[in-house]
Amino acid sequence: MEALRLEWAGGTPTLCIAEAMERRGLVTTVSSRAGTAAVVGWVGSARDRVAGARGLLDDFGRQGPAPPLPTGDYAAVLVCRDRILVMRDEQARIPLFFRESGGRVSAVSTSARSLGSVTELEPRYFCRYLTGNMAQPHSDVTPFTEVHRVLGGEVVEVSLNGRMRGRVLRRGRQAHDSPVPTADGPHPHLREAAKDLRLALENSVGRRMGTMTACHVSGGADSTSVALLAARLLATGRGGPGDLLLLAGRFADGELAGEQPYLDVALEEIRRHTPAARPLIVDVDDVADFDDFEHHAGDADEPHAHAFRAPFWARLHAAAAELGCDTLLTGCGADPIVDANPFHLHRLARTGQLRQMTRQARAWAAGSERGSREIVHAYVVQPTLPLTAERITALARSGTVLGGLGNFNRPRWLRSGFARVHGYREASIAESRFVFGRKPEQSLYDAANYIAAPDLLSWHRARQDGFFLSHPFLDPEVITTMRRLPVEATFHPSRPKEVLRVAMTDLLPARIRGRTVKIPFNDLYARGLRTHGDELIDLCRSARHPLIAEMFDVEMLCQAVREAQLGTGDSYACDRVNSSLALVMWLERLDRRSSALGPAAPVIAGS
Repeated sequence: MEALRLEWAGGTPTLCIAEAMERRGLVTTVSSRAGTAAVVGWVGSARDRVAGARGLLDDFGRQGPAPPLPTGDYAAVLVCRDRILVMRDEQARIPLFFRESGGRVSAVSTSARSLGSVTELEPRYFCRYLTGNMAQPHSDVTPFTEVHRVLGGEVVEVSLNGRMRGRVLRRGRQAHDSPVPTADGPHPHLREAAKDLRLALENSVGRRMGTMTACHVSGGADSTSVALLAARLLATGRGGPGDLLLLAGRFADGELAGEQPYLDVALEEIRRHTPAARPLIVDVDDVADFDDFEHHAGDADEPHAHAFRAPFWARLHAAAAELGCDTLLTGCGADPIVDANPFHLHRLARTGQLRQMTRQARAWAAGSERGSREIVHAYVVQPTLPLTAERITALARSGTVLGGLGNFNRPRWLRSGFARVHGYREASIAESRFVFGRKPEQSLYDAANYIAAPDLLSWHRARQDGFFLSHPFLDPEVITTMRRLPVEATFHPSRPKEVLRVAMTDLLPARIRGRTVKIPFNDLYARGLRTHGDELIDLCRSARHPLIAEMFDVEMLCQAVREAQLGTGDSYACDRVNSSLALVMWLERLDRRSSALGPAAPVIAGS
């Protein structure tokens, strides 16, 4: 989907934005003596998008050292008097791409598809995509040759005639590298840590509230916390004027029906703070994963690894859009962000504190009902030697197509020749370095930003819905707060996310605050494979795009789908099946999609 497009006509930049996106407030344009800015999303505050866009232009349009990137969910193009700046915020919810060849940029767009050619695909991208769910959004390479991704937190500088000047990653205004106290140094008490988290989370929710704010409420501590803070901000007047919509999916049958009592408690407590909050309960019993897979996976701008789950989110999105919601808040990201950081064990091991590491590993094992050896393998050994650990696991569990298929192992249906020629091993190494890094306890927070949040669906539907998803737990301020807290202040055996529970003690109902386990969406996935498994296999066997046969052993992929139907394999293995199926569908429909911007409003017209 194209929200904006910059290209050069006769050597002069021409900037256009989608009129439909501008009407719905999804694109904001401002001009000043410094130049003109087109901002997709919001800067600083979702409520005051014009002020945020103007501040971005004023800060970056003037001469001198570039300032830190402000907080927000945005992609922006700034046409200044002496240069053009193309940038995204650090969390990179909204896509942005540019086409470059020979050191010259010829176009910029929020759509990679509109910049690329369906006959000039980049095979290295598909290897990178297939290494895991996080590979796609944090790497420069795209499905199309000569089309590059603007990375999260990156500022690309281009001359007025299109000459590339440089690409720089800039930190935001929060101090991401705040020092962590040493093992022997002072540690904040749990209540002090909870107080810091509460303040950061309140600020994050406040930044994201709009005129009509919808909060996804599932009955868990994460989404309920976000909705309660939004209700409290409105009740006290700190959130400004606005309406609150409480959005939830209701399952009458199956194991997910067990979530209903928690959902009822959550809605009751939220409305106690803000009686005017309107519950919107959407019946989703007829929804299954892989419903309308051709649309959700095939029409996306890039392959969408989580397209299988899109039907559930799309049902909720449509209901919120009908009532005029202009921002939708979720609880996505809380698990890795506000829980105790298990990779702290890696820090203890590499700094020689083996006795303390062993003691804490045992405590972690007791709290998670896992063995201490399993804990040490997952958080100490595997980050150190990820590919070796994966190969050992594969050798030990090699009975089926899905057996032993962990984070970075090559799926057996990905042909070895294709993988070798187009750099699957190199992609796996790059991905493992990103996920674990030299300091895995810090890399966890970087990687968490890309885990499972349904942002590609949000982006794909934004024009019709009128809003983007927003995730308060993934706000830089929240991440910074948790990043500087030592594990001793946040970890309590058998009590995941204890710091969040304490932070929300005065708001969370006791029944929700005491929950330690939520019902997963396994029913939705199993039902989807039962319903659509044969269709998915037929899709693979009937696929005609030449790259599919070159890339995949189709019959082995079909066997993997059959095994997934039978419940074989773990979540990593199923993720590989899901992403591969999405790639097949995306390639099959690649030449059927329009790349036109649609009705556009020129912001700067070339002469």
